[in-house]
Amino acid sequence: MMTVLSKRVSEIAPSATLAIDTRVKELIQNGEDIINLSVGEPDTDTPMKASYMAIEGISKGFTKYTNSSGIIELRKRLSQKFKEDNNLDYDPDQIIVSVGGKHSLYNIFMTLCNPGDEVILPAPFWVSYSEQIKLADAVPVIISTDESTDFKVTPAVLESYITNKTKLLVLNSPSNPTGTAYTKEEIVALAGVLEKHDNVYVISDEIYEKLIYDGEHYSIANVSERMKERTLIVNGFSKTFGMTGWRLGYTAGAKEIIKGIANFQSHVTSNVTSVAQLAAIGALNDYDHTQKEMFRQRLEYVYGRVSQMPYLRCVKPQGAFYVFPNVEQTFGRSYKGTKIESSEDFCRLLLDHHKVGIVSGVAFGSPNNVRISYALNLTRLEEAMNRLDAFLAELE
Repeated sequence: MMTVLSKRVSEIAPSATLAIDTRVKELIQNGEDIINLSVGEPDTDTPMKASYMAIEGISKGFTKYTNSSGIIELRKRLSQKFKEDNNLDYDPDQIIVSVGGKHSLYNIFMTLCNPGDEVILPAPFWVSYSEQIKLADAVPVIISTDESTDFKVTPAVLESYITNKTKLLVLNSPSNPTGTAYTKEEIVALAGVLEKHDNVYVISDEIYEKLIYDGEHYSIANVSERMKERTLIVNGFSKTFGMTGWRLGYTAGAKEIIKGIANFQSHVTSNVTSVAQLAAIGALNDYDHTQKEMFRQRLEYVYGRVSQMPYLRCVKPQGAFYVFPNVEQTFGRSYKGTKIESSEDFCRLLLDHHKVGIVSGVAFGSPNNVRISYALNLTRLEEAMNRLDAFLAELE
């Protein structure tokens, strides 16, 4: 039977992280004791002020359409957030609220990219970047990085990849999947390259900005007014506030570009759910500063365990809530007669036999690594590390 799917959709890959998460949840529903370290979802609850404001909004009938870019009260509060947290000035009409950070990113690619435009994407990268770029008929240009540079792209390498077709650079700091965070000095050095190329814009994905354990977050938009004009900051409420299901993201940038994104969004989703926008205001007024220390403790524990395990090689992350060990030394070894030939085999055998869900690095552009999320409590993380240790001990 001939497919009815468009060429565009037929050529993109399913989300690897959501696929493994779906499988893990199916196994859990079937009664299996699975520890799910595959998904980037904090175990923290929605802030109480966020819940109260949403409930109050429902009770008062705040359930109609809103401005498709977001209610002015939320955009004013986000403007205040940028000033207080990032020392950046964005007027409310330079900010648009979207249905999650993923939607914010897709809006940008669709608004800025023409067919054949190149988007520079340092690898490892979050799984949806490359597929969204393809959906926009643009071309992902992958810069491979590795442990030798802590998975960071250097100015010289970046310069060598820029062409007259380059439209965007995607910069994610702290990074999913590696946890790498660029220092201020490294950001300034990259900006020095970009300022020589007026045709190149930057997507600065700052969804993990509050989760940096070594140093401080520094946005490339802070480098200069010139860089700010060519930078689109993407952020959201899923990671900082544990509000993954609310689907709340936002973009800040030059007024002309935000106006274009708003035009595009008005024909796709229109506004974010009305009461979710009220919840966002509540969340911004109820940030739990203790959670950073909680995630730091989890990082120290998981990294400490993983870095001592046989066959694994791991760079210590500076942020987010992932470790990204290299498992290449397990390739060619066998688990109960089954040979491990890839990181996908590694993840499958670990899930099937020791009931721990993690994600292969293949979809992140780094096939010899695996992503382990530590967004669970220490008791479950200890059990997961014990199971991983036991799995490795049984390799032959």
